[in-house]
Amino acid sequence: MSESSVVSQALLKHAAALDAADELGAHRELFALDDDSVYLDGNSLGALPRHVPARLQDVVARQWGELRIRSWTEGGWWTAPERIGDRIAPLVGAGPGRIVVGDSTSVNVFKAVVAAARIAGEGRDELLVDAATFPTDGYIAESAARMTGLRVVAVAAGDMGSAAGPRTAAALVNHVDFRTGRLHDLPGITAALHGAGAPVIWDVCHSAGALPVGLDEHGVDLAVGCTYKYLNGGPGSPAFLYVSERHQAAFDSPLPGWTSHADPFAMTSGYAAADGATRGRVGTPDILSMLALEAALDVWEGVSLEVLRAKSLALTDFFLRCVEVYAPAGRVSSLTPVPHAERGSQVALRCAQAPAVMGELISRGVIGDLRRPDVLRFGFTPLYVGFRDAERAARVLGEVLGEIPARDMARDMAQDMAEVPAEGTGEDVRA
Repeated sequence: MSESSVVSQALLKHAAALDAADELGAHRELFALDDDSVYLDGNSLGALPRHVPARLQDVVARQWGELRIRSWTEGGWWTAPERIGDRIAPLVGAGPGRIVVGDSTSVNVFKAVVAAARIAGEGRDELLVDAATFPTDGYIAESAARMTGLRVVAVAAGDMGSAAGPRTAAALVNHVDFRTGRLHDLPGITAALHGAGAPVIWDVCHSAGALPVGLDEHGVDLAVGCTYKYLNGGPGSPAFLYVSERHQAAFDSPLPGWTSHADPFAMTSGYAAADGATRGRVGTPDILSMLALEAALDVWEGVSLEVLRAKSLALTDFFLRCVEVYAPAGRVSSLTPVPHAERGSQVALRCAQAPAVMGELISRGVIGDLRRPDVLRFGFTPLYVGFRDAERAARVLGEVLGEIPARDMARDMAQDMAEVPAEGTGEDVRA
């Protein structure tokens, strides 16, 4: 047996041992997955929990089909945004009554940024925005700033504390960098912004359901997150908005809708905001996707976030070790930080031929995604990804890299871009 075969067998044996000891291993059976592929794109779209279709069938056939309008009361449709928010709350370290579910992440970012600027008051004219933010957050921040008379200042997340000052109205920061998987210091940055007298809005899209967040514990002011990544709510499932208890009375939404009215069915011409996080509601809830999300959250019953985080770090450690063994020297380099305190639940690898490599990986059943021009992303969802999955993904990556010759990226970029998989098969979709 060759030396490479010996090493491969050792990694396989180690992966099997880790899977056997995995406290979350049985959760994989709760999802609609197959053994023919390795799904490492849960940081873009979480896998389907097996029980969701039957639950959604009941919503459609019985609640909508038979109860019809009565389901707003008898089926609990009207209270779903707050009820589901309370189910998400423990997964991000929030108490009851602080999260409302509805609308998209983008819409909730807009609500949060404008509300934060209003909370900050006059005399503050700068909105700090994470310089590496997800593009939509930046677009929304620019628009919100124009409406509120603020000036956007792009700042690296790690420099937020030193950049904040008496002119800072608010800051918008990503908890986990969507491209590199870097985990930013939520407690430290929040404390620094508060020291400057400014509220902070956290985008927790890439951390909710992947690691402990601690919104209440660390005094976060406002937060937004999506539910179709690590929370497995389904494509386009509604996002959530967190409003800390101390800000709820002052939360002034720029999108006051009838469902956030203190007496929505009075249908009065004047607006009076409801109490609590309900102020974050706007229009009629999107019931089908919302109740699919509610059903999907059942998979979290009995899950310890500490166990989840430990497995996430072990998975990413093991994957990086396997990549080091299997990948030809010099072909990939990790953009994801080595220290656990700085790592989310994904691994980002820089690769000169990333578009062609990801396309080939997907064709061989290893489903990751791509960040143009040169980043391969692999999301590790601890509820259903195992250590043998990590080993297989790294081994196939090594095989693909061995077959695709190293080239000068600048010279061949045009060719590589032509080989990018179609939208939705390796690209993150978020609205």
